[in-house]
Amino acid sequence: MIPDDLPLLRVPGAAAVLPDGSAAIVSVTHPDLESDEYVGQLWSVPLTVDGPSVPTLLTRGHRDTAPDVSPDGRWVAFCRAEPQGKPQVFVVEATGGEPVRLTDAPLGAASPRFSPDGTRIAFLARVPDEGRYESGGDPAGEPPRHITELRYRADDVGFYRDRPKHLFVVELPTRDLEGAEPPTAESPTAEPPTAVALTAGDLEVGQARWLPSGDALVVTAARHGSREQDLRSDAVLVPARPDGAPQPPRPVTDADAGSTLDVHVALPSTDGSTLWLVATDLGASGLDFVAAHAGLYRMSLDEGGAPLSGPERLTDEESVSLLESVLVEADGSPLVAGEHRGAVHLFRLDERDALVPVLAGTHVVSGVAATADGRRAVVTAAGPSTAGDLLEVDLGTVASRSLTDLSAPLVGTGRVRVPVELTTFAPDGYPVHGWVVHPDPERFGAGPHPTVLMVHGGPFAQYTHALFDEVQVLAEAGYAVVLGNPRGSSGYGRAHGRAIRGAFGTVDADDVLALLDAALADPTLDGDRVGVMGGSYGGYMTAWLTTRTDRFVGAIVERGFLDPVSFVGSSDIGWFFGLAYLGDDRDDEGAAALAAQSPMAHVDAVRTPTLVIHSEQDWRCPVEQGQRWFVELKRRGVEAELLLFPGEGHELTRSGRPRHRKQRFDHVLAWWARHLPVQP
Repeated sequence: MIPDDLPLLRVPGAAAVLPDGSAAIVSVTHPDLESDEYVGQLWSVPLTVDGPSVPTLLTRGHRDTAPDVSPDGRWVAFCRAEPQGKPQVFVVEATGGEPVRLTDAPLGAASPRFSPDGTRIAFLARVPDEGRYESGGDPAGEPPRHITELRYRADDVGFYRDRPKHLFVVELPTRDLEGAEPPTAESPTAEPPTAVALTAGDLEVGQARWLPSGDALVVTAARHGSREQDLRSDAVLVPARPDGAPQPPRPVTDADAGSTLDVHVALPSTDGSTLWLVATDLGASGLDFVAAHAGLYRMSLDEGGAPLSGPERLTDEESVSLLESVLVEADGSPLVAGEHRGAVHLFRLDERDALVPVLAGTHVVSGVAATADGRRAVVTAAGPSTAGDLLEVDLGTVASRSLTDLSAPLVGTGRVRVPVELTTFAPDGYPVHGWVVHPDPERFGAGPHPTVLMVHGGPFAQYTHALFDEVQVLAEAGYAVVLGNPRGSSGYGRAHGRAIRGAFGTVDADDVLALLDAALADPTLDGDRVGVMGGSYGGYMTAWLTTRTDRFVGAIVERGFLDPVSFVGSSDIGWFFGLAYLGDDRDDEGAAALAAQSPMAHVDAVRTPTLVIHSEQDWRCPVEQGQRWFVELKRRGVEAELLLFPGEGHELTRSGRPRHRKQRFDHVLAWWARHLPVQP
């Protein structure tokens, strides 16, 4: 893959399945270098055909995403964003036609969901305080923000206390939809129907799901008394037919009553008797998040959605780590996705309350939808040669078939290299798992090839089997790439993830170096020409390694977590993250322990030429972290460069502006060409 191949990264979202099981509706987006935005449309993918499925285009908007299908299968609700515009909810017939706009939210709308009777659509939207975030306004002229709590901003969101996310519902305008001349996106006179707010005030809600009765929705929200000092959130009921002002939401789980859960998504069962939860237990403090596994919970509900029992955990807290975003029901049983050694597998809960895999192997699941009869699932998953495709899984036989081949144009370039798995052992005997990607031997010969060690962020995250553009670009340029999941990563059990608590830069550093050394035992890799790079926690590890060894000919420290002391006061998560992982410096012993894990405290030892990459709007690892690393290296005579991206946050490499992503690749390749040149 080369930087210009970015538009070939076609990524599907979670699908929505028509009630008769005949087709799935899915959004497919890709980076567009010309418009410098992510563009995409909705596609209809047949499910009942024999042989290969042939998707057909359903919409033709600039960016159409988040489809949901009405219970009768006639309508598809989705979000459409015009160029440089905010997404709004639209509806279109499932057989095609002209979409009709249903919302006019000033900051955009998200997550449309049909009511059980199909007459209403719930959606989420941020509501700005009066005088803020006005179209064409002057942000610098707004009043000052008076901040009194620790939680007031988030990376890739910005300040949010003055624009909380609320739940709305809008009636489906049947008369307009069936009229001869319905309003369209292109018609300046089209007026959407009036949406009704179901929540108000400073309560921030998310992940709305309807009760089967249609009388209420279950959302997630931090509404407890100590919400400013911990990370817990509840599942709460929001009445869907308010008389007058929005009604206060009723807790289903209740942090005020002692619940220790951070609820990520809550799904009422089809019959309304059960509430399925994916949630993380954060302990009595509400802050015990380090390597805490999200698990599946079950609660019993009465007819009105009130809890009859407390949450019952159904998955093992030590070994099962679920994705926070995947939870659907199929024939009365939940489907969930769990991390496992670089994969994300799909599981079904059986009648014995055990998780049974229904899609395993090297698949990296990111979304799932079930047919109405509960017999099949349409799964969104990536893999070694795909950035994402749809698969159909028979939930009885667990047989699967591919429905799409979205990465075929990219694979067809001949510029995709398949990783080779590698397992070795750290000096203390602990197993370390990862991959090696080799450049094309027909173009670059048998080597030995210059090698780049890559370290992922998190740290409680994992490199996966999925096609990874950063690795592919390096391999296409002639580099061997070594990457893996050292202690601290997710997907290998809780003990693996907690091994670096209070011990950053210890066994995790041992693991990544052990994996590198094992890879370098291959004579096609050049052990004398090795670079290192990583972002976020990977930026930490890259900087940390250069304070410990001079073996690397160059380094790229990207959006790094580099000084845990200043991080506490500057990061959106600083008030809890570093304190839980590395410790507190409020006494001499704590200060010494923190310094022992801090790259900034050891910057004097660095001799490795370093490119520092950071984003100006990064609030997760604030830009001061990268700027200070660059300055301290320059002050000491170390070759250093600083590459700053305006307007970007922490997610530049994954969801930044397409042109910035390409420009980043160009700079990365130029840096390695100087410090780690490839011999053709």
